[in-house]
Amino acid sequence: MSKSDRPLALVTGASSGIGRELAAEFAHHDFDVLIAAENEEIVTAAQAIGAASQREATPIRVDLAHPEGVEELYAAVKATGRPLAAAAINAGVGVGGDFARDNALTDELNLIDLNVRSSVHLAKLVLGDMVRRKQGRLLFTSSIAGTAPGPFLATYAASKAFLYSFAEALRYELRDTGVTVTAVLPGPTETAFFEHAGVLDTKLGQVSKDDPTDVARESYQALMAGKDHVVTGSLKNKAQVAAARGMPETAKAKMQANLSEPGTG
Repeated sequence: MSKSDRPLALVTGASSGIGRELAAEFAHHDFDVLIAAENEEIVTAAQAIGAASQREATPIRVDLAHPEGVEELYAAVKATGRPLAAAAINAGVGVGGDFARDNALTDELNLIDLNVRSSVHLAKLVLGDMVRRKQGRLLFTSSIAGTAPGPFLATYAASKAFLYSFAEALRYELRDTGVTVTAVLPGPTETAFFEHAGVLDTKLGQVSKDDPTDVARESYQALMAGKDHVVTGSLKNKAQVAAARGMPETAKAKMQANLSEPGTG
């Protein structure tokens, strides 16, 4: 298959964790991939993915927490001269701690800029092209954290709730266009998230975690099947989401607080 015949996928937040494994999954299934992150590890990730798959993996180092970064990424996509067959909007961060008394406002606003604003911005750009072509697949990385209030991870949980709702709404709007939208809801996954979010001293930071390779595989399969969403990983994750549907918000908040309160790990 020549380069021009291979589909092209974009994955953000792809220097490590779920994003990197998603990019590897696309490459394994004969996609060329554009992978984006703000850190220099994105170059190493691209080299490893390309070597393992014999597919083209192109690193794009951009900071998506700023609108200019999103525009720079989209310009890089357009510069390929190739349409995106799929895009995985996966970049995100967490901020653990007491919102009112401990956390810096700059950290909380950076989270919103990356997790929410940049996701809306990038989706607006890539979906326009997909709708015009009447084909394409868009994946949002939400979380099971988005199905309940998240004390001590308040803005993170809210951002993931936004992405889940946003994905489902877009899916409905695009139902007759040939473009599908899928939300993936992972549970705790073995990534650097817990260290970066500062929650290693919580019960959540200490629980057993899913393998990001497995999460990526389930996510890719759901995207290709055109599903509206998938809860990945252990049966515990699926049970937690199912149970949350019938619980009052106050009870869900208490349950989550027991996991994410600092010093409980």
